Amino acid sequence: MMLLLLLVFQAKTNAQVDPAHCRYPLGMEDGRIKDHDITASSQWYETTGPQFGRLNREEGDGAWCPAGLLEPAVKQYLQIDLGQLTFLTVVGTQGRYAQNLGNEFARMYRLNYSHDGLLWRSWKNRLGNQTVKANDNAYTSRINDLHPPIITRYLRVIPVSQVSPTVCMRVELYGCPWSDGLISYSSPEGQQMLPPWFPFASLNDSTYDGVNEGRKMSGGLGQLTDGVIGQDDFLVTRQYLMWQGYDYVGWKNGSLSSDYVEMEFVFDKQRNFTSMKVHSNNMFHRGVKIFSSVSCSFKPHLLANWEAEPVEFHTVLDDRNPSARYVTVPLGSRTAKALRCRFHFADVWMMFSEISFLSADTVIPTQITPVVTSGFSNDESFMPTTHNTDKLHTITCPFCSPGIQTPLATSPTTIDLPDNRHTPVLIGCLVTIILLLVVIIFLILWCQYVCKVLEKAPRRILEEVTVRLSSSSDTVILQTPPVPPRVSQMDPPYERIFLLDPQYQDPAALRNKLPELSQSAEASACGGGYAEPDVTQCTPHQCFQNSVPHYAETDIVSLQGVTGSNMYAVPALTVDSLTRKDISVAEFPRQRLFFREKLGEGQFGEVHLCEAEGLPEFLGEGAPLPDRDGRPVLVAVKQLRADATNNARNDFLKEIKIMSRLNDPNIIQLLCVCVSSDPLCMVTEYMENGDLNMFLSQREMESNLTQANNIPSVSLSDLLHMSVQISSGMRYLASLNFVHRDLATRNCLLDRRLTIKIADFGMSRNLYSSDYYRIQGRAVLPIRWMAWESILLGKFTMASDVWAFGVTLWEIFTLCKEQPYSLLSDEQVIENTGEFFRNQGRQIFLFPPPLCPPSLFELMMRCWDRDIADRPTFEGLYQALRPHVVQ
Repeated sequence: MMLLLLLVFQAKTNAQVDPAHCRYPLGMEDGRIKDHDITASSQWYETTGPQFGRLNREEGDGAWCPAGLLEPAVKQYLQIDLGQLTFLTVVGTQGRYAQNLGNEFARMYRLNYSHDGLLWRSWKNRLGNQTVKANDNAYTSRINDLHPPIITRYLRVIPVSQVSPTVCMRVELYGCPWSDGLISYSSPEGQQMLPPWFPFASLNDSTYDGVNEGRKMSGGLGQLTDGVIGQDDFLVTRQYLMWQGYDYVGWKNGSLSSDYVEMEFVFDKQRNFTSMKVHSNNMFHRGVKIFSSVSCSFKPHLLANWEAEPVEFHTVLDDRNPSARYVTVPLGSRTAKALRCRFHFADVWMMFSEISFLSADTVIPTQITPVVTSGFSNDESFMPTTHNTDKLHTITCPFCSPGIQTPLATSPTTIDLPDNRHTPVLIGCLVTIILLLVVIIFLILWCQYVCKVLEKAPRRILEEVTVRLSSSSDTVILQTPPVPPRVSQMDPPYERIFLLDPQYQDPAALRNKLPELSQSAEASACGGGYAEPDVTQCTPHQCFQNSVPHYAETDIVSLQGVTGSNMYAVPALTVDSLTRKDISVAEFPRQRLFFREKLGEGQFGEVHLCEAEGLPEFLGEGAPLPDRDGRPVLVAVKQLRADATNNARNDFLKEIKIMSRLNDPNIIQLLCVCVSSDPLCMVTEYMENGDLNMFLSQREMESNLTQANNIPSVSLSDLLHMSVQISSGMRYLASLNFVHRDLATRNCLLDRRLTIKIADFGMSRNLYSSDYYRIQGRAVLPIRWMAWESILLGKFTMASDVWAFGVTLWEIFTLCKEQPYSLLSDEQVIENTGEFFRNQGRQIFLFPPPLCPPSLFELMMRCWDRDIADRPTFEGLYQALRPHVVQ
């Protein structure tokens, strides 16, 4: 039965793609894209052919160079066959350097793409511009994000010039496989929402690359497959300088010829569909709801008729929560190459931002019929040939070594023998086949057993990936080093460490899992200076228990507060003293708070953006409020829900008391509270310029080009000034023995003067949900910013905040264009922390940002020191950074 199931085995894939994580090199540089897959319109010489157009490579004469001068009217191109449909997010280019012998490069280029190599389309960005800025010299690479990304198999890179120079190019492409398989969708054209009954919003599919005739879009892909998820408020966009409603495609009830929106989806091959996921807006107070029901019909082939029995699904409408959400539509494992779905309205408007499919390729087993040949010589192998009555299926074991193929007889074998002389040979062959089947079954069972063991095993070694920075490029290069020698039997056994494991609360049990951990912790406790008792007299076990400072909260679940914001870890004695004091901020009349939008939420509370009427007069002179010219002040309001538990209520009051102690120019301040009646609220500052991550990601480094074109930019001095402010705020928290535990650019807010205030509610915001790793549904952790001891031990100290500060500096000097460790999955990031602990030289560090001075990157590396005691303090960091800022 198991072997029979393997005949149709195919790994199912979730086609939802996150452009922020889909940034893997596709193989130009490392050779996975073969020479015959790279062609060109022309070449100057054989040594400048298209096969030499690989980023950071110097083979041949160093690059691809088209023949002749690049005339503005002549279209030359480098064409790359990716071998499969690919979600393309980034393009990197270089000129011809040829070890300082060449100086040809392209200053601009365009992109054409095709699914089949026949029909070509031109890429354009969200503003309609087809030209991409390329290089300024022959050796430095330039990395360009594609907004929107491209779904394609074939790509042409077309250099562009206003004059007639000689150009040469080297290229790398970044993305990931487009496992969804969707090659086009058709739908009615998106419509406009108009006043006075509704706010203005343009809900058209502005990046659709198909045909639009008679207000019907067909034959292309667009915003519904670009990986950008719309927000709860459809008027707010994730894209910079885009119009209201840009992230959604929407239709109005009654504006179409039917009471539903009909969409057709065409795929690259016949697939077995499990489900469809539709991200829908549900802002019902503006007349927008998810669809009430959907019916999907299936077509096995493009020329076939639609099957008579559709799949129907009725949604459960929600009139309490206005949040946008994914609606999963089960498709009953139906097989088809095309789908037609009719989405029925539930209100005036229906809006989608993403549609994806969960499916598996339909596998049709290949039938092979064996026959025994009339005779064999001593050196001949037994090779079955075709016979009409015998069928043998060849399958591949997905759990075993590559290349192991198993013959599986699916029907009784009747073989006509021309002569009884060959009966012994036939019997021997049959016995061999039976023995082979037994061996394969044993291997499959053994592989399954090994897989189960590996799930428990500690130390699943990462694919050994090292990150280096090319001397002539700012491109990150991934290399796979030789396989290390097998670990000897003397090496200690490792077991995978699972977060929230009970062993984290029991150091003795934890030492059994990682023997070196106890030695390291004992050394840290007895010599690191972090334990309060007289550690010189303690036993090793006592030293280990005392190694956690008294202000560290080892219960990792408590990282997230009741409103979804992180909770500061504070000295135990300070918390006790706070509970005996009255709240030091005033009670604000809650009727003066006017809701504007929801910023985030947690298990028992929410964070709202509100206007506070009369707040400057209420707080008096000296209040840390921006100048609003008499307008209501924007504030962030954390509110406890009515269904909160007593523990959540106590934690909320504790958070108020902790926040009331903070008073620093670079820390978000608690302004007032509403605790005289339910729901309990705390009111904190909020900056109109938003968070630092969003601010920097929408800017470029200051240059003549940005100034001439009025492009939002920042200077190196601005970045250093931001770094100093963050270190100053963290220095203040450290002086109170407060541990932030979630320091990152998303938790740093800016005012108009670029003054930074460190906040604490980035964890609650859906915008940054991909920055957090959910553990067993109970806690979310910013693992890409966390020190190894925080992930492995649940140990949060000021030293772990220093680690996060180093990652925050890295974000700043990459202009937040990339997530830390973006080439590693969450699980690989956790594995990497184990390498930091083992300290055997296999840990992966963040690469130096191109904008970062070397001395500053050395400071970051000190923040990521494996030994806690060797990391700098925030006072030291402040003093090191401050001289670099122009006063």
